Amino acid sequence: METSLLIFFAIVVGIPVAGGIAMSTFQRWLQHKEKMGVLIANQTAEKSAQYAQHVERIEARLRVVEQIVTDGGAQTAAQIEALRDRAQISSKEQTQ
Repeated sequence: METSLLIFFAIVVGIPVAGGIAMSTFQRWLQHKEKMGVLIANQTAEKSAQYAQHVERIEARLRVVEQIVTDGGAQTAAQIEALRDRAQISSKEQTQ
């Protein structure tokens, strides 16, 4: 009789308790994975915005170069000098 009572106790109490512990552990792991997914998504969005800004700057510079290449010689020299002056001014501002 003692053996059947022990088996009954293990089935009725032990299995549900072990299942509850397993479910709790799984839920905590799942919450952790969700938080990690949100953090990775935020980092990805931030890097994407930085790359977009970088591409915009490069496109602006490319437009200037295209304009210089397609314009006449006299205007080209003036534009190159203007760009040099702007570069010198911005480098001085960055050092201050």
